[in-house]
Amino acid sequence: MSDANVRIPEEAKDRLAAIAASEGLSLRAYLARLAETLLTPQERAERAERARAAIEEWSGYAPTAAEERDLDSELDRRLAQVTGR
Repeated sequence: MSDANVRIPEEAKDRLAAIAASEGLSLRAYLARLAETLLTPQERAERAERARAAIEEWSGYAPTAAEERDLDSELDRRLAQVTGR
């Protein structure tokens, strides 16, 4: 495996290095492990679609796009109410 150089602010590097050290890892090993645990936007979308299909198959619940928008709006409204925004 070849290495790559990534330019980030010194403060960010120091913070990541401290986190890595607290877990007994080098910064290189910590970043490699982090990259393996995060999903790309495409992977997240695929996982969400599989979850949606599984829920629909299991429960028969299949909201329309309009129903999803209404539910999202209601959730946003409730979150704003709770957080005071």
